[in-house]
Amino acid sequence: MVDMSIVVPVCLTIFLLSQVCIAQVSFDGSPLYSSRGFRGGSASQQQCRFEHLAALEVTHQEKSEAGSIEYYNTEARDEFRCARVSARRLVIESRGLVLPVYANAHKLLYIVQGRGVFGMALPGCPETFQSVRSAFEMATGDAESSTRKLRDEHQKIHQFRQGDVIAVPPGVAHWLYNNGDSPVVAFSVIDFGNNANQLDPKPREFFLAGKPWGWQQVQYSYQSEQQSKHQNIFAGFNPDLLAEALSVSRQTAMRLQELNDQRGAIIRVEQGLQLALDPSFQAEQEQEEQPQEYLSSQQQQPTWSQRSGACVQNNGLDEIMCAFKVSKNINSAQSTDIFNPRGGRITRANSQNFPVLNIIQMSATRTVLQNNALLTPHWTVNAHTVMYVTAGQGRIQVVDHRGRTVFDGELRQQQILLIPQNFAVAVKARHEGFSWVSFKTSHNAIDSQIAGKGSILRALPVDVLAKAYMLSREESRTLKYNRADETLVFAPRPEIQLYAESEK
Repeated sequence: MVDMSIVVPVCLTIFLLSQVCIAQVSFDGSPLYSSRGFRGGSASQQQCRFEHLAALEVTHQEKSEAGSIEYYNTEARDEFRCARVSARRLVIESRGLVLPVYANAHKLLYIVQGRGVFGMALPGCPETFQSVRSAFEMATGDAESSTRKLRDEHQKIHQFRQGDVIAVPPGVAHWLYNNGDSPVVAFSVIDFGNNANQLDPKPREFFLAGKPWGWQQVQYSYQSEQQSKHQNIFAGFNPDLLAEALSVSRQTAMRLQELNDQRGAIIRVEQGLQLALDPSFQAEQEQEEQPQEYLSSQQQQPTWSQRSGACVQNNGLDEIMCAFKVSKNINSAQSTDIFNPRGGRITRANSQNFPVLNIIQMSATRTVLQNNALLTPHWTVNAHTVMYVTAGQGRIQVVDHRGRTVFDGELRQQQILLIPQNFAVAVKARHEGFSWVSFKTSHNAIDSQIAGKGSILRALPVDVLAKAYMLSREESRTLKYNRADETLVFAPRPEIQLYAESEK
């Protein structure tokens, strides 16, 4: 006979463990869930101070043969160090190629201007695309055997254009090429505070080719002599070992190391690149507006998105990433999420409409305010926000948990500002209008607005508002419903002379 005194505790233990697993899966799928967290002891957490925020400009420019990388000294600012995000701008001249590079954390790029092509070397994905025939092959008109020899097989190559958000997973090598006639400007944010980064709280970029100057090292060590020591990753290997591993000559292996290459991280390709582009750019633009099939949050998180626990089973990289669309345009008027004809518009790229962001654990929002329009006071529930100004000028106010103003000033083109999670922020455009892109450290960032449709004021009963703010019921009703027909973006009220306009 089975001893029930043993069976019952064992069954109870199995039941409790199963409930823990279910709770973990449910929590991971919640839109409020974030795989971020402060790693390190309590001492490092105590150093996070957000009393004074600052707008940052480019502090260092690393020039290359066909462009430059511009860095913001985010390490010098407490709010950026604690939020663990880093920002930079790329300027790519015509025929400029950004050499293959990968990072230790998630990255989002926003194409401010220009067009071109880019590619990613996704581990485990097949090389199912072939480049066009070379000029030599077309000139000789040789037989099909020559075509098989000279045709290059590779992973898919994508087009990019102004307004595109490009999602780059950690550890994935990627490159960009400007095949247009005007410079390409791209702004990128690296989120090294996500659990995908298991190294240390620093952004690290690993170049597979070229010889970048190494500003990212200088930025943290402040030792200028380290500039000359920054090479691509092949430079650290013994050339004989490298030659054996790649089955090439020692001379070729030493060329890969490029110890004397002075072209930098962005090189010029005078004759252009011969690449297979499939589907065509027009077809990709048409697909942009079509809804993508939505996968559950558990399906959309392969093994690199976060360290998996005993109860969570994630799909493999080759099953998910190879089929994902890795760019989305947020400039298109057809994809606008919030539109006010007298105020402006907001366009979001999150995991609901751009599923790869469920892996990247970041999102982006483009906001365009017309002259004197207002973005209602709000806070982001589950993410830090990095604002990058693309045009115009605006007045920003940020308030912390003590009700103190931690930032009150103007932002202009190319400046950035970090707004910590849950800090309340309001934005008012100047006469020329104001537009920016917000990069958020959650794949499905949630904003809680203070006024307007769907706001906290609309959610509270009139009597609660009256008692909380010592107002009459009529005043409370006016407070609650005055902006009832507007969401987030508010048109200017000409009859109200706001104090901000008097400080021009």
